[in-house]
Order: sequence, then C-alpha cells, then structure tokens
Amino acid sequence: MTYKNLITAIKLPFCKDRQLYRYFYSVLGFYPNHIELYKQALMHKSAAVKKPNGKQLHNERLEFLGDAILEAVVSDILYRRFSKQQEGFLTVTRSNIVKRETLGQIAIKMGLDRLLQTSCGHQNHNSYLEGNAFEAVIGAIYLDQGYKQCVKFVKEKMLKPYINLDKMAYKDVNYKSKLLEWGQKYKFRVVFELLSDGKDETGAQIFQSQVRIANIVCGAGTGFSKKESQQMACKSTLAALKENKELFAQIESAYLASQELNRETSAQPEE
Repeated sequence: MTYKNLITAIKLPFCKDRQLYRYFYSVLGFYPNHIELYKQALMHKSAAVKKPNGKQLHNERLEFLGDAILEAVVSDILYRRFSKQQEGFLTVTRSNIVKRETLGQIAIKMGLDRLLQTSCGHQNHNSYLEGNAFEAVIGAIYLDQGYKQCVKFVKEKMLKPYINLDKMAYKDVNYKSKLLEWGQKYKFRVVFELLSDGKDETGAQIFQSQVRIANIVCGAGTGFSKKESQQMACKSTLAALKENKELFAQIESAYLASQELNRETSAQPEE
C-alpha cells in the first residue's frame, strides 16, 4: 500500500463515503483522491444530475477521455508485446480488446455494473452501457491519478485477470476481412449498405447494415457503430454461405449474368 493510500485508510472510518471508498479500493487497487469523478463515471446520461449552473452531470465526457487513454495504453502494451507483428495485426488485436462487448463483460466481472446509475433497463445492453462506463472509469483514473496509474490498472486489473493476450491476438474474429478475402478469391464484389441509423429504447445510437453480393442480399446485422453493424452483417453472410450451399450458386449465376450483360452493352455500337 502506498503512503497516500495508507493515509486514506487511516482516515476512512471518518469518511462519509467510506463504504464506497472500500469498494473502489477492492476494484481499482487504490483509494480515489477525488471520489466524485468515479461517481460521475458510473452515472449514465439517463440518470444525469443537474448542477447548480444548469449543466447535466453524467459520464459521457469521461467516456470520451477514457476511450482515448485506453486505446493509447493498450496500443503501447501490444506494440511491446508483439514486437514482430505488423500494424494490421496490432490494430485488429487492439480493436478486439477495447470493443464495447469485451469492456462490458470485464466491467460486470469487476462488479462495476452494481454501481452504475441509469434510469433505463441496461441488462439488455451490457456491452454498451457497462462498456462505456468502464471507459469513463479509465477517464476518471487519468484525471485523479495520472497516466501511470492508468497503465497499472489496465495491466493488473484488466488484462492480467480477464484477457489472455496471445489467445485474443490470434483469434480470427474479423468477419469483414474474412468475407472480403472470400470475395477476392471468387472475384465477387462485396457491397455494404446502411439500412438504418437510429436509436433504441435506451437512447443508444444503433445501426443496421446489410451485405449484397452480385446484387443478392446475403446477410444483415446491427451494432452500436456502423463498423460493428457491418461486422455482424459479414458474420451472418459467412454463416449463410456455409449453411446454404445454394447461395453460392445463386451468387455465381447472378455474377455471370451481369458479366454477360456488361459484355453485350460494351459491344453495342454507338449511335
């Protein structure tokens, strides 16, 4: 225990939020200097508190900051850990680690979801609300303790107990890359179409995309970003291609028909 944490522990019996301090110590590995930052980090916009100056207090600004800090810390760790790997490998691995679903699962395992304040039913959107709250906590740590403590927290409290870096790094979950490689193999053009861009019942931004190959709709997916919805659409397309053997024949037939039409059109003399 550091000297500062020791002083806080001595003063703890007289603190108004002593139970909360103890809880954060068990989760974070240190006592907060400014506990209000962590309370704010766990306050969803739906449960925002209005300050005397009229501004709402919630975790979105801390989430924005924490997202950037977390990416920087994870990038540094991966850069040093996988010294022989190229930028693409590092980018995909980082994306797998910092995506909302992964962060949401870690937040729940840590128990941060128990302190999350929200007026909406977040159980159906753990990967979104809890994941964003986790990023906000990173932002709170940065403002309260500094960058070095963020690095220590990510290494010791996030990666070490919950993520096997080697397993995560070499796990092929980039469905979009996989589908594009498949398309290149057969010379089929894979087209992504955004079907909708709106909000769900919690007010969260949600996107729906579909995959079209040779003008045939092959799969669709939803996500909390355009990129995530495309990944889910690619995942469903790959599953459809695997399960429905007739789909490939339909795509090939449509592709050959379009090629023949193009040849006929180009062969016609200009008037």
